[in-house]
Amino acid sequence: FIFLMVQFIRTLPRELDEAAAIDGAGYWRIFLQVILPLCTPALATTGIFTFIWTWNDFFSQNLYLTNSDNLTVAVALRQFLDSSGESSWGPMFAMSIVSLGPIFGFFLAGQKYLIRGVATTGLK
Repeated sequence: FIFLMVQFIRTLPRELDEAAAIDGAGYWRIFLQVILPLCTPALATTGIFTFIWTWNDFFSQNLYLTNSDNLTVAVALRQFLDSSGESSWGPMFAMSIVSLGPIFGFFLAGQKYLIRGVATTGLK
C-alpha cells in the first residue's frame, strides 16, 4: 500500500504544489489542503483492501487469540469443523453468509473511490 500511495502521489501535477506555495501556503497547508484531498481515492482503496484482508485473516488471529470468547469470524468458522471431518453444514454456511455482510457493505460504500483509485494509479 505504500507503493500504491507513492505511485498515486507521483501522478499528481507538481504545478498544484507550486501554485499553493506561490499563494503563501506552507508545507503542512499544501499537504492538508491540496495533496490530501486529491489522494482520497488512493486512501479509500488502501482502507478497503486493508479492511478486507484483516477481516479474512485466519493465521494471525488463530495464533494470537487464545480465549474462545474473542475469536474473529474466520477462526470461529473453522470451529464448525471437527477433527473427523463431520460438520454442521447448515449453520456453517449461514455463518459464512453473515460474515460476508460487513465486507460487502464496506465495498459498496467505497466502490466509487475504489474504482477511481485503482483506475488512476496505473495511468502515467
